[in-house]
Amino acid sequence: MNSVESSLGSKLEEGPRDFHRLYQLEGILGKGGFGTVHAGVRRKDGEHVAVKEVIKETVNHKVKMTEDNNIPLEVYLMQQVNDVPGVIKMIDYFDMGDSFYIVMERVNNCKDLFDFISEQGPLSEDLSKRIFHQLVETIVQCHVRGVVHRDIKDENIIIDEKTKDIRLIDFGSGALFQNEIYTSFDGTHVYAPPEWIKYHHYHADGLTVWSLGILLYDMVVGDIPFENDAQIKKAALVHPSFHKLSHHLRDLISCCLTVREDERIKLQEILEHPWISGGNLGILASSWMVRSQPMEMLKRCLPNNALFSIGSDGMSMASSSNNCSSSSSSSSASSSSSSSDSSMMSMSV
Repeated sequence: MNSVESSLGSKLEEGPRDFHRLYQLEGILGKGGFGTVHAGVRRKDGEHVAVKEVIKETVNHKVKMTEDNNIPLEVYLMQQVNDVPGVIKMIDYFDMGDSFYIVMERVNNCKDLFDFISEQGPLSEDLSKRIFHQLVETIVQCHVRGVVHRDIKDENIIIDEKTKDIRLIDFGSGALFQNEIYTSFDGTHVYAPPEWIKYHHYHADGLTVWSLGILLYDMVVGDIPFENDAQIKKAALVHPSFHKLSHHLRDLISCCLTVREDERIKLQEILEHPWISGGNLGILASSWMVRSQPMEMLKRCLPNNALFSIGSDGMSMASSSNNCSSSSSSSSASSSSSSSDSSMMSMSV
């Protein structure tokens, strides 16, 4: 029996006999590439749960294990972030022979963000800000606990339709956080950053920020900005709806979707951006820009008639306009990937 404590204080247990003694399956909530999500009930108290069944090995996929080969990496990652608000809670896991069962909380009145956007259309800036702020705070805490998700997208976020609170789900593509370069990627291709498309490597922060930029664009425009490698590498934001967004929001999206990773806004700095914090973008070189942008790029972002000076507080300018963007003209991207079958189906992807 595994000695790691679950979120409810009971021991994490193993084996088909233990599972069927403790839980009862009641049908399928959804299916994905690497498994199935079942509806379940905990026998001792009638608590409704979601049970993710992950097949250990298929022709195209093998479940990643921890270095000691003791438990699935996905389970280990979820254990590390189980106390993070905004992350789906794991209750138990079981080795079922040919598969693993991961028992999680089942959130009521929810659906995945893909379905939510599909039904609602482009979300308002206020609602998008509420969702996005929660998500960034959640991801920051995951990184602090040594976990990088690596598949941030609308299908991996579930939202309570009443409270608009969110949960981040599906750590199956995740990894231990490191500052060094990653050379593998199991996430969703249209959310991958240019450095992965070009060079097949990336850093955790750069990947996460780029994926967040794609997601934020998707929320407020109603569609992802890029659908092929050429569009990702160029990063042109050309959808007519994008140019109708507020100045601060356009700026944040552009900062997240900057092609060069070393010029991209950092994850923690997203929380300092005026669209999130309510500050003033009139000071062009906010803290992240001063630290990360080459001077020639900053000058390109300035209006031709701008007067600016550089001091200990960064770069200030008389004009509040900002032309800084990673985008240039190209064809518009089309629709996002197809919706999952139910609000919990994304857990199996």
